[in-house]
Amino acid sequence: MQWDWQVFCNSTISGETAASCFGSGGDVTYLQWMLSAWGWTVSVSLLALLIALLFGLSIGVLRTLPYRVWRTLAACWTELFRNIPVLVQVFIWYHVLPALLPALKNVSSFYLAAIALGLFTSARIAEQVRAGVQSLPAGQQQAATALGLTTWQSYRSVILPQALRIVLPALTSEAMNIVKNSSVAFAVSVTELTLFAMQAQEETSRGMEIYAGVTLLYVVTALAVNRLMALIEARTRVPGLIAVT
Repeated sequence: MQWDWQVFCNSTISGETAASCFGSGGDVTYLQWMLSAWGWTVSVSLLALLIALLFGLSIGVLRTLPYRVWRTLAACWTELFRNIPVLVQVFIWYHVLPALLPALKNVSSFYLAAIALGLFTSARIAEQVRAGVQSLPAGQQQAATALGLTTWQSYRSVILPQALRIVLPALTSEAMNIVKNSSVAFAVSVTELTLFAMQAQEETSRGMEIYAGVTLLYVVTALAVNRLMALIEARTRVPGLIAVT
């Protein structure tokens, strides 16, 4: 079987080759559809990453506080979201919770998928933050206490700035994983890259070209995330400290 890259210039309506690969006269080509799906993949990933960082940092800090109740609640959160497959969590948010909370019926599948993916990843980030905090020398907390700082002040000004720098490599991996895991959004009809690939392959019977194009976009996105996080890591690295990977 020979490669036929012209498939991306075909109209999604008629199947005939369009005047332009970017469409004209109302035609939408498979290239345009793929780029639109790429936009949805990036959007789901960004929102999920924001949710994951917000909850992951908070839960990770709670797991290291000298308060047993907070540590227990944070541990329960981590174990709950870490031990349920992400696809199952997407289905729970899409099919189960709206039946229990009618207000969720008006929430689009895009947001539900992003929330599910974000909370799943938050449990992993929480563990990394916990490891980062606990890897710091005990003298850091003792020095903050000696200066008269409260627990929250010491975390804000002394502990977290160092711990976050240490766990940046691990956060890079999680950011890349979110891009890949965003493919689960296809299960609730979010038109991201995986759903595009499945539908386009069925319509065109050109699976090699379609999946090659989608694979390339996933790789480009993941590498872009990797380079961005590497730049941040290089600018914020604490000399002498070993990163948590």
